[in-house]
Amino acid sequence: MSSQKESISELVQLPAHQLSLHIRQRQVSCREVMQDYLAHIERFNPRVNALISLQPAELLLAEADQRDAELARGEYRGWMHGLPHAVKDLSLTRGIRTTLGSPLYKDHVPERDGIMVERLKAAGAIIIGKSNTPEFGLGSQTYNPLFGATGCAYDPSRTAGGSSGGAAAALAMRLVPVADGSDMMGSLRNPAAFNNIIGFRPSQGRVPFDDAADLFFDQLGYEGPMGRNTRDVALLLSVQAGGDARAPLSIAEGGQDFAGTLQRDFKGARLGWLGDFDGYLSMEHGVLELCRAAFKDFEALGCAIEESRPDYSMARLWDTWRTLRHWQVASSLGSHYGDPARREQLKPEAIWEVENGLQLSAMDVSRASAARTDWYRAIRQLFERYDYLLLPSAQVFPFDKTQHWPKEIAGRAMDTYHRWMEVVIPGTLSGCPVANVPVGFDSRGLPMGLQIIGPHQADLAVLQLAHAYEQASGWTRHVPGCLVM
Repeated sequence: MSSQKESISELVQLPAHQLSLHIRQRQVSCREVMQDYLAHIERFNPRVNALISLQPAELLLAEADQRDAELARGEYRGWMHGLPHAVKDLSLTRGIRTTLGSPLYKDHVPERDGIMVERLKAAGAIIIGKSNTPEFGLGSQTYNPLFGATGCAYDPSRTAGGSSGGAAAALAMRLVPVADGSDMMGSLRNPAAFNNIIGFRPSQGRVPFDDAADLFFDQLGYEGPMGRNTRDVALLLSVQAGGDARAPLSIAEGGQDFAGTLQRDFKGARLGWLGDFDGYLSMEHGVLELCRAAFKDFEALGCAIEESRPDYSMARLWDTWRTLRHWQVASSLGSHYGDPARREQLKPEAIWEVENGLQLSAMDVSRASAARTDWYRAIRQLFERYDYLLLPSAQVFPFDKTQHWPKEIAGRAMDTYHRWMEVVIPGTLSGCPVANVPVGFDSRGLPMGLQIIGPHQADLAVLQLAHAYEQASGWTRHVPGCLVM
């Protein structure tokens, strides 16, 4: 073991579920955990710029002391008791700046927590700050004018992805034990793939959300868990999940099942490989190859994999996505756009979304919603044959973080700022649970991931397959070079 390895705290290297057990059994104090994490953050966060709005150390240590005092009295809040946690900067945090990555909110300090943050605190987490995100979460590249860009943990000169890029890089760099994210267009899956971790987009309604003005039609994006292993992800989901009257479309079922075993026999499981949809999606060289190489690990579990195609036009799916996204972004940012002074502070991509949304008619949106319904039916038809569906988590490897978005892939021009992430649209518009699992690294040492899609509300089944694959593949044991050299 090298001296640099020895200089890195053993506590920050522990999986979250093991660290939690050490705290509960009082083998280590919450203060010791907080001290080691704060020291590690001070040393390594500048490499990737993942965590922002960090709270004063003396306040965090005092809160850790409170958690220790609770344990001494026999009071245990839950599995996150005493764990440091950074909330994605799109989620409301009472008393902690929530900027959404926008100059318009640079001084915004919410007076309340979002539902998920309430639950994290109730389970014992100590909120140390926020994780970086692109402006309003738009684009799978984490950069904004307030805090700058977040780098990939395996090559900080390249993007961590987004919009949960800060969360993903922080996890890979061991700056936090687990992390929350949110996902509209791959925002949990893409950065997880780019940082060799697990990201999970739950079924629609699994994690209640009440931060939006509209709680009925705005159903493209929602929050979920991220972690360095599937067990940690499932445990975090056990805290996040469960119905809430403030979120009328939330799933009433609680999250207790996610805290149980993930062990399952997959002999005979049927997996459909969607790949690049018969060449419809352009892929950087090496992406499909790494994903296909992962088949052997699924087959070692007893799974059977075969090529599969939905009975649906992918071009129609993209048009459906654009209409619904334009409409929802225009609905949320339209008031800013309507004020010339505030409009000047919106990035071009946000303005483009709003202007396209303002041109839509009610019937345009209705037709797109009906087309999304047709897609769900096509996916359901596939699930009559397959237990799970597989496809890449991204179409490119992590790219230069000074580049806002890839203008072409394999010689094919990308006509919008998010076309390069079209591969996540099938999962998003299905409303089904989707996990990213790592599939290894290219010759440059850059990570890639694979999406596992399960039937609607089969969240536990997806996590069970992700867990079994994780054990078979071993990719999550690979850590950034700066932590092992």
